[in-house]
Amino acid sequence: MLQLCISDEIHAACPAYVAAVVEAGVTPGPTPAALLDEMAAATEELRRTLTPDGVKALPAVAATRAAYRRCGKDPGRYRPSGEQLMRRVVQGKDLYVVDALVDLLNLASLRSGYSIGGFDADRIEGPQLTLGIGREGEPYEGIGRGPLNIAGMPVWRDAAGGVGTPTSDNVRTRLTAATRRLLVIVNGYDGNAEALRRTADDIRALLRRYGASDGGTLRLVRHG
Repeated sequence: MLQLCISDEIHAACPAYVAAVVEAGVTPGPTPAALLDEMAAATEELRRTLTPDGVKALPAVAATRAAYRRCGKDPGRYRPSGEQLMRRVVQGKDLYVVDALVDLLNLASLRSGYSIGGFDADRIEGPQLTLGIGREGEPYEGIGRGPLNIAGMPVWRDAAGGVGTPTSDNVRTRLTAATRRLLVIVNGYDGNAEALRRTADDIRALLRRYGASDGGTLRLVRHG
């Protein structure tokens, strides 16, 4: 089990932060029809109930945007992934379809508004991940984004560098067809442990249905 640590610099900027962490054995595969149906239902519900401006007001989204400002990043220019997904849907665009693991995590993010990191645990260097703040010139290649300026952005780092931000995870630890050990981090800048646990439970249930998994383990991680 990986050790996760919240740095003092993040705690000073975002004292309410808590992470819900799921670790599970998985077998990746194509996105099944039933998962596509769940994605379509969530998409329709959001389009029925939200506007683009309404997305920013959701507690999970608003708290992540506020955390970006406190850490030194413009959340309008570098939107957190939970907000990106919701805005895409309410603007009338469909969710991307990638594979079962990526899509079930995107579905959980869409339902909750939380930015969720999904990592191949076997590609993480060392026994620990630490949440800190990105530095000027720090190298980082975001999935589907190429080189990403993570200065002033919350970032999870392993022994080799950054692996995940709320805006984009790093290609180095991305999920692939070869992934067998999944690490999921639900980033709770709102500090709402109950809501985080519900989202993590949703992910575990989705893994049981679509990830050839027993749902793995769940824990909450705070500073100190």
